[in-house]
Amino acid sequence: MYASQADMLDRFGEREVISLTDRSYSGVIDATVLNRAIVNASTEIDAYLASRYTIPLQPVPSLLVGITCDITRYRLCGAGVATTDEIRDRYQDAIKLLKEVNKGLLTLGGMPNGGGIAPVSSNTIQIVSAGTVFGRGQL
Repeated sequence: MYASQADMLDRFGEREVISLTDRSYSGVIDATVLNRAIVNASTEIDAYLASRYTIPLQPVPSLLVGITCDITRYRLCGAGVATTDEIRDRYQDAIKLLKEVNKGLLTLGGMPNGGGIAPVSSNTIQIVSAGTVFGRGQL
């Protein structure tokens, strides 16, 4: 997981995290619902990063914590919680960042070219020559 309950509380406050997760209207954060959403957001992030980085990323780049929180918040909406323009915009910005990282336009700070070993591709270009046609010894 690239974020925690504490990260969600830091970013959005207790009242909002309760409203996003409290399916039984008990007035407290449902840690099970929240953790499941964070795992799902982390899996979504891994789908974007897997072609460029060795996942899961350790240590977790700070950029991913915010992205995970924004995706988690967006994914928690819909079950009795309305999605606002701000929530949707932050989700779309997070996905845009992930796409740019995937394309190599951005890097995750402190992670050398993928946080580890770059994926090996079997799609390499090979050039085979039949030899020279013209040269000093042949015309």
